[in-house]
Amino acid sequence: MRCYSSSLLILLLDQLFSLGVQMRLLILGGTQFLGRAIAVHACAMGHDVTCVARGVAGAAPSRARFIRVDRDEPDGLAPLAREEFDAVVDVSRHPGQVRRGIAALKHRVAHWTFVSTVSVYADNRTIGQRADTAPLRAPTAPEIEHSSEEIYGAAKVACEQAIGENAFICRAGLIVGPEDPTGRFTYWPTRLDRGGEVLVPGTPDDAVQLIDVRDLAQWIVHAAQTRLIGNFDGIGPSVTRGQFLAECADALGSSCTFTWVDRAFLESHDVKRWSGPRSLPLWLPLPEFAGFNTRDTSPARESGLTVRALAETARDTLFWARAAGGPVTGLTADEEKAVLKAWHASRLHS
Repeated sequence: MRCYSSSLLILLLDQLFSLGVQMRLLILGGTQFLGRAIAVHACAMGHDVTCVARGVAGAAPSRARFIRVDRDEPDGLAPLAREEFDAVVDVSRHPGQVRRGIAALKHRVAHWTFVSTVSVYADNRTIGQRADTAPLRAPTAPEIEHSSEEIYGAAKVACEQAIGENAFICRAGLIVGPEDPTGRFTYWPTRLDRGGEVLVPGTPDDAVQLIDVRDLAQWIVHAAQTRLIGNFDGIGPSVTRGQFLAECADALGSSCTFTWVDRAFLESHDVKRWSGPRSLPLWLPLPEFAGFNTRDTSPARESGLTVRALAETARDTLFWARAAGGPVTGLTADEEKAVLKAWHASRLHS
């Protein structure tokens, strides 16, 4: 059941933090992408931020305190035994780490946030589902300590169950923007920036749904400040793929033409879906995934989630990818040309 903090408490807490009251925030992570973005935003707001991690995925922001821990160890969180925090944010995907974190810390803090995923849902076909009513996958078995790509959603369900009800469960959708280590969204701004004929999957009416990492981070910090609890989908509104591409191209000043190619042809030419080498990122087959990119996220927006214009995300992501050499995953230019050539040849003989 969706649960909100009282309006009076939210107003009071917002007023306190606007006056400079500092929150002691612990981020279990905080060195890569979303965790780091949360730390950056919280530091910018003047909060006292501590990031704990192994330190192998990246560095914590300069204004945050970093404590090196290994959460896979039974006593990995022992360095925090004498620490006091107002709120905790956990971004882990591993049930063992989450269970140990809950045992060591949850009874000592006023607010707990767990960043989950929309991959916890059992039904990806039904359009317009909401976090408070959509059925979940079965969790991984209690003895499973670590997640993998194959059991990612089920492992996150197990993490949610370990946390219990008195927490803010943020089921994130596709997270995009600067510092994205996956290179999925980054493929599209970099490809559109090259211009010319662009290979695009499906139809212009197919849905796309995503969230800028900075917007999600801001909302997570807001939720900690206002003591928001309940289950929410942390994603922006659904848009069509045609709108997505047009807005990105306009933002980048790109001169493009879009060639829409159907699923059967792409699969017959070994074009992969969603992410990775030889893929068209953000493409999922329909109708099997018709609900994945059409979730009803109005409860999140009613609870403080705001989203920036897609144009801003596209421009900033391209700038970061150029400046920092950010990763890009998807079809290479030569692979795309070969598929387009084959597509046009098939049209001539059809």
